[in-house]
Amino acid sequence: MAQCTTMAADPVSPDTGAIVRATLAVFAATLLGIGLARFAYTPLIPAVIAAGWFSPADTAYLGAANLSGYIAGAVLGRPMAARLGTVPVLRLMLLLATATFFASVAPVSFAWFFVWRFCSGFAGAVLMVLAAPSVLPHIPAGKRGLAGGVMFTGVGIGMIASGTLVPILIGHGLAVAWLTLGGMAAVLTALAWTGWPQGAPARAATRSAPRAPRALKALYVVYGLSAVGLVPHMLFLVDFVARGLHQGIAIGARYWVVFGVGAMLGPVTTGLVADRIGFARALRLGLLVQIAMIGLLAVASDPVSLVASSLVIGAFTPGIAQLVLGRLQELAPDDRLRRSGWTVATIAFALGQAASAYAMSYLFARHPGDYALLFGLGAAAVLAALVLELIAGGDRR
Repeated sequence: MAQCTTMAADPVSPDTGAIVRATLAVFAATLLGIGLARFAYTPLIPAVIAAGWFSPADTAYLGAANLSGYIAGAVLGRPMAARLGTVPVLRLMLLLATATFFASVAPVSFAWFFVWRFCSGFAGAVLMVLAAPSVLPHIPAGKRGLAGGVMFTGVGIGMIASGTLVPILIGHGLAVAWLTLGGMAAVLTALAWTGWPQGAPARAATRSAPRAPRALKALYVVYGLSAVGLVPHMLFLVDFVARGLHQGIAIGARYWVVFGVGAMLGPVTTGLVADRIGFARALRLGLLVQIAMIGLLAVASDPVSLVASSLVIGAFTPGIAQLVLGRLQELAPDDRLRRSGWTVATIAFALGQAASAYAMSYLFARHPGDYALLFGLGAAAVLAALVLELIAGGDRR
């Protein structure tokens, strides 16, 4: 996730208006690139199935295509900026993310949808990798905390907006839902278009970083495994409630809103905990809580369990990045390794999500309706992450 931007260089001091415009530009980019382009599809899944556009297995594979695009965007975002310039790439990705909604208004074919879901993930990743780093160096150090908080609330707000609006829009047809989301994306693109600082870095750094220590290498794997654990909620939560528990799309979308509220609160909450007990302890505690809350839905489906699990795992969807980034800064010996290490960690996270999404989609196709299997596997992956962190995590600060 984009919290890596806290490692940016010392800022130039722009005027207050420029700071506000730049902050809103990143807010719009995260809301569009992650909150909508990546996550608005989840509450649409039951409606896509009910309308006969695609089978349950196909819709899961389409969700996995988005995660595959995210991997590609995480890998290629910085090289693209180095070649074309940061601001042109940001604008191109805003347009691409917007286009994905308008391209989805009719079930042309599975291949067509697969390509556009891939593009939505790709655009979202590039926006998250590049947007905030182009802005935070221009914000005075004393205002970065507030500015960063505003920037990344876009993820949770996008989830809440999609979970609230999609059930209403679906009543008017899936095409209307996609077109409305596309209109929202176009407004966000316009909001972000001119907000980027004129002096934004246009080239990515190319110097190689020193060799990563053992504990840092382990952290990459821990982050990737934690991503595996998040997939059942990110991909199947709404469908689990709507079809698995026979409660309908509207009720399922309400839990997605709860998930989004958690995502809005997660980075601040985990950061405050880490400030009190240290990033190492906070990361381990966070993994333990994730195990309990993911595994809970493998054995329980009452409203209290659903709310608790949705809220907590929603919080850790961006919040785990805050903890891993803080731990990475403790483990990496210099700034170059912190920067390159965050790129590796982001790729590991994306790979974990995509690989598990495809695997879980396959299992779901083989075992229709067995949601407990998916949540159980997610909890097991995070358990493996916790064991690895305890064994290889190094300093216990």
